Amino acid sequence: MTDTLVSTTRGPVLGERRSDGSLRFLGVPYAQPPVGDLRFAAPVPPEPWSEPLDATAYGPTAQRRPFADVTTIPEPSIPGEGVLNLNVFTPDTDPESGLPVLVWIHGGGFVAGSAASPWYDGAAFNRDGVVLVSLGYRLGIEGFLHLEGAPDNRGVRDWIAALEWVRDNIAAFGGDPAKVTIAGQSAGGGAVQTLLAVPSARGLFRGAISASGAVMSPQGRDLAETVAALFTSRTGLPATAAALRDLSDDELLDLQDRLGQPGPDRDELPMLVLAPFADGELIPEPVPEALTEGDAGADIPLMLGFTAHEFHMVEPAGLGQALTDELFRVPALAIAEARAVRQRPTWLYQFEWTATALAFEGLAYHCVDLPFAFDILGAPGVPEALGVNPPQELADAIHTSWVRFASDLDPGTSWPPYTPASRATRLWNSAPHTAHDPLNRLRRPRQY
Repeated sequence: MTDTLVSTTRGPVLGERRSDGSLRFLGVPYAQPPVGDLRFAAPVPPEPWSEPLDATAYGPTAQRRPFADVTTIPEPSIPGEGVLNLNVFTPDTDPESGLPVLVWIHGGGFVAGSAASPWYDGAAFNRDGVVLVSLGYRLGIEGFLHLEGAPDNRGVRDWIAALEWVRDNIAAFGGDPAKVTIAGQSAGGGAVQTLLAVPSARGLFRGAISASGAVMSPQGRDLAETVAALFTSRTGLPATAAALRDLSDDELLDLQDRLGQPGPDRDELPMLVLAPFADGELIPEPVPEALTEGDAGADIPLMLGFTAHEFHMVEPAGLGQALTDELFRVPALAIAEARAVRQRPTWLYQFEWTATALAFEGLAYHCVDLPFAFDILGAPGVPEALGVNPPQELADAIHTSWVRFASDLDPGTSWPPYTPASRATRLWNSAPHTAHDPLNRLRRPRQY
């Protein structure tokens, strides 16, 4: 590998040219480290620098607890303060190329995950003429707990700051800031849906891909305030920026654990309570309502879908089926239906190929689709998650649909948009095809 230098608006960054000819720039700061007075503040642009910044290794990641029960994605945890950084993977091309850009937001229930995962390597996208950017953001309490003396939805503000960095800098890496598609899986898919409903994010992207998107519901400010009150009652500390600002990462994670642990006279909290919520300002209304009843994302083409057995590994089996439907499939179908009625370009899919790995045999479970979308079947952790010899032909098909969507806002002629008349749904299995209304049993009135 050899070094390569690119100038950004804050200063030069030194990346590396890889053996396949692509370039990567890792750990590039898009905001100042969120420490001290900035611990719970809105992201602040980095201070300028003059000497080349070494961008040949992944930067720090937000510290979190492992999420081993529901994901098999390798998720490196890298210590350090500058967690508001991003990674750029780009073809070795003329800076004037104006290539499409895919911005990736990792999952992890808004409390876990890592942008440094080898599953999010952008080499295959680079090979096919797409720049890939993956970003880190504040998680859990730091990113999403309602705190007195701090702006709400700090993690969402991080996403917006990263997208603003892309707008201002991606041309230097060969990308076109007018051809940005945001994409994410699980909580990252929920982030995509959230950004569709955030007015201040308008103009920062032109397309969206929500894979197994998860959004808290109900999602109002009242629930956020209730969680903040529970935090105080369960930890003994006030839910204020001043009280938490100087705690270590471990201390804050211990408090987060105490918030989530049920006990005598304490109900277990619902999933995704440390997550984006409608604060009435940055996020004006709950995201599910904004996407199904309002005009959020009306002009943004959207590809969304889910796996057939998202949480079927949860016991008992009936509970796993219920979680799969209620958290992922029914909400996504409701969005597709609502957008179709309003003639908003939407493509719906269900991933059905089942793993052969012993722990997940016979399941198209949560996260199993990502190695196919990124075309990284040889990456670390893939055999353990998928089994031996996952079909390269399926990876070719799914990855190509993502590349086409990022490039042309259309996944391809064999996959027509979802409309009230056809309800066309792409079924990703050993024989990929488009079916008409294959999910009719899930269509029913949805209350948020």
